[in-house]
Amino acid sequence: MRDGKRRRGIAATAALLGGVLTLSACGGEGSGGGPGAESSKEPEKGQAQVDRAAAEKSSDARILITPKDGADNASIHAAQVRVEGGKLTSVTMKAAATGQEVEGTLASDGSGWKPDGQLERATRYTISAEAEDPDGRKVLENSSFTTVSPGNSFIGYFTPEDGSTVGVGMPVSLNFDKGITNKKDVQAAIEVNTTGGQEVVGHWFSDTRLDFRPKDYWTSGSKVTVDLNLDGVEGADGITGVQDKSFSFTVGRSQVSTVDVNTKTMEVVRDGRTVKTFKISAGAPETPTYNGQMVISEKYKETRMNGATVGFTDDDGKGEYDIPDVPHAMRLSTSGTFIHGNYWGADSVFGSVNTSHGCVGLNDVQGADDPGQDGAWFYDNSLLGDVVVVKNSPDKQIAPDNGLNGWNMAWEDWKAGSAL
Repeated sequence: MRDGKRRRGIAATAALLGGVLTLSACGGEGSGGGPGAESSKEPEKGQAQVDRAAAEKSSDARILITPKDGADNASIHAAQVRVEGGKLTSVTMKAAATGQEVEGTLASDGSGWKPDGQLERATRYTISAEAEDPDGRKVLENSSFTTVSPGNSFIGYFTPEDGSTVGVGMPVSLNFDKGITNKKDVQAAIEVNTTGGQEVVGHWFSDTRLDFRPKDYWTSGSKVTVDLNLDGVEGADGITGVQDKSFSFTVGRSQVSTVDVNTKTMEVVRDGRTVKTFKISAGAPETPTYNGQMVISEKYKETRMNGATVGFTDDDGKGEYDIPDVPHAMRLSTSGTFIHGNYWGADSVFGSVNTSHGCVGLNDVQGADDPGQDGAWFYDNSLLGDVVVVKNSPDKQIAPDNGLNGWNMAWEDWKAGSAL
């Protein structure tokens, strides 16, 4: 039957070739095994021997490369090479367009290999791997894949910085570079834990901003850890996350400073004890300071302040003020509220007259080089995340999303903004 099947296959081929060969060329099935039949068996037997020999020489090691060969929109964290039945002896990974090699680490036992860092987005990579089995027989494997493009992925920029020490009012704030419609899955992929044992809840201010905080200020001395398990999570149709990252920060001593616009003073309370009381100058009646709890989000020893950037312009469109070297400035809102040193106002202003365009001013000198000034002391003794509370101002309460100021929202309203 075997020779018969072979002959029928040859006959079919002959027919396709337009009759150049005929069935009689190799004899009939009952021909008694003539010379044609005998010659057709010999090569077949020889090939079987070659195949068996090759199989005996092949390696038992099997190389497994992730992502799979030809993959598109691959994760920038997923690349790895593993081996079964042997150990890896070499792995080379390169960016296809530039030929730049990707640094990676081979496990000490040769069981696997991974890149040392995350890959670039929208980049095609090639991997060449070699392994051997216990008998020293080698095997090779090559693969290529393309990572997800920026247009098809999202990332979250976070505050505060990893490893920082912050004040008790610092929320965890994430700003995404794409609008998130699948808020539930994205929020579920972010885990925030604190050694202070407080319940931490997320609140969506918009499609691109998600903040986390406890009901009350963080417990002093606690450590907060944030796990961003966003790699592969679909944030919107066709848009997936690429971050697989953890960061943490430590909550320092508690410092809450209260500005009373009526008395034009600020009381600095640290760990429940008043440590300083300053004379201040807040917003003038026509440009009052917001009321509410405000978190220090940025610090600058000196900075320029131009009224045009926050809407205070004259008839020519120029800023009503433009001070190139405001000392000891600390941001309280996105819209431009600062607490800062003031060297251009007379000493008599502080504690007696509110003169600013909405900021809180402390007595200071030009150059920010006198540590004995009120502005210098407050700057040197403040952390990002410290709270400044303003009360008794004729202005409204600051919006919770104007800066890192979610504390101005009731806890039940905060929880209502969670997707979980």
